[in-house]
Amino acid sequence: MTVSDLLDRAKACNIMIATAESCTGGMVAAALTDIPGSSAVVERGFVTYTNRAKQEMLGVETDTLDTHGAVSENVAREMAEGALQHSAAQLAVSVTGIAGPGGSEFKPEGRVCFGLAAAGQPTRTETIEFGALGRNTVRRAARDHALDLLAQGLSRTAQN
Repeated sequence: MTVSDLLDRAKACNIMIATAESCTGGMVAAALTDIPGSSAVVERGFVTYTNRAKQEMLGVETDTLDTHGAVSENVAREMAEGALQHSAAQLAVSVTGIAGPGGSEFKPEGRVCFGLAAAGQPTRTETIEFGALGRNTVRRAARDHALDLLAQGLSRTAQN
């Protein structure tokens, strides 16, 4: 599904979208808003690069960050749910990861965690290991995966 198709489907379903991004720095929101007329569907985007921003803007819990770290499905879940709670959207995607360079034995470069929250549905999370492909490649791959998750979320929401 193209981004235009995604936006058309969201508009037809009367669904507004929010994004909560860390390692992608707004690339998901930018991909959505590159399409004319996207304001009918894109409610807002949160770029929460620091832990403090995740806490202040999205309500991510300090305990979650301390226990699991920013690059975790737990934080991705709270980011996506926080984007819903702090917006008028019915569908939100979150992205948090290590685009590189760097990483650690426990959280390697290229690990990206995603969340997908939809009003009235359980939040979905997943982790993708893109690998040490280079910062730009990981960020683009994470953006594209987040857009795919939004398309899947629209399909699930439209069925309910």
